[in-house]
Amino acid sequence: MLRYLPFLLILALTIYAFIDCLNTPEPEVKHLPKVVWVIIILLFSIVGPVVWLFAGKDRAAAGGGRARRTQWVAPDDNPEFLKSLRDEQEKKNKDQDKDQGPS
Repeated sequence: MLRYLPFLLILALTIYAFIDCLNTPEPEVKHLPKVVWVIIILLFSIVGPVVWLFAGKDRAAAGGGRARRTQWVAPDDNPEFLKSLRDEQEKKNKDQDKDQGPS
């Protein structure tokens, strides 16, 4: 069983690199067109996937601290949403005061 392990690892690496290459947007692919990278990955079973992982794709810089939020933020963490809730509540309170009128 152990003699099949290297073959399975190479196969897993090739499949991972192939899928990663296919899912990578074209602007993030470096040095060669995406089609050429796919051919390299499939033809050169060990070298192709390793070269793709190290040189074929723009990777985020390691370390650089906490990533800045540029996407969706939970409502309870979003100050704009909380402000809109406050404004809406104040408007409701004013409308209720108008409806009740002077007593």
